[in-house]
Amino acid sequence: MEFSVNHPILFLLVGIIIAAVLGQSIYFLVKSVRRAKATNMDMTKIKKTIITAAIFTVAPAIAIVITVISLSQSLGIALPWLRLSVVGSLSYEAIAAANAASGMGTTLAALAGNMTASQYVTIAIVMTVSIMVGIWLVPVVAKKYQSGLMKFENKDKKWSDILQNSLFIGMISAFVGFVFCDVSRLWSESARIVEVEDKVTGVTETVTYSATSGLVPVIVMAVAAICMCLCGLLINKLKWKWVNDYALPICMVIGMLVAIPITAWLG
Repeated sequence: MEFSVNHPILFLLVGIIIAAVLGQSIYFLVKSVRRAKATNMDMTKIKKTIITAAIFTVAPAIAIVITVISLSQSLGIALPWLRLSVVGSLSYEAIAAANAASGMGTTLAALAGNMTASQYVTIAIVMTVSIMVGIWLVPVVAKKYQSGLMKFENKDKKWSDILQNSLFIGMISAFVGFVFCDVSRLWSESARIVEVEDKVTGVTETVTYSATSGLVPVIVMAVAAICMCLCGLLINKLKWKWVNDYALPICMVIGMLVAIPITAWLG
């Protein structure tokens, strides 16, 4: 049987997992409502809270759908749907998939339409197993880390804030580094033609790198950052509070749209 990233069996398996997750969500929602009734809480406020929470999940869901669409060209719909519906991250999934493909001596773009079962399984394992670290690491170290952080904050709040901000900036820097990793191509005298061999299939593909292609992700990031700043101005100056919930998907869509002409221009 020929392998396909959109084979019905994959949708069946993914559907079972997502159904189980949705079942858990509905179970705890029902239990919470029953508990609220038992403690004589104001059910009008409870219903309003549920409706408000449901409405405000639309904004992050848009960003997630965009990521699923962007990954579906190479990985199909089932795997990105699963990864971003259960335990996934917008910034993590694309990088993990690209690194897995790079480790096999190819790229996600090159795998589009001709991915083998072994390549698919390898990428799925990298995307899935790696992010599971957070599931078991939190109960092991989170309590000790939090208690240590609280003690440090009680002793010196200023340096505690600096430490937390530094940890956050360090995490962001890891993703920013991925954006700038190909800027070195700017120092190439001309376009480079590279023979890339797929280590699994043995097929050799000719890839042409423009001397300025490394600027593409940098410019896209800059445009998205400017867009986010404009969203901040709309929120703070014009008091458009609704933009706060849709700023991320808006900036993602604009960045993706800008990437098309920039890629065509810079190669």
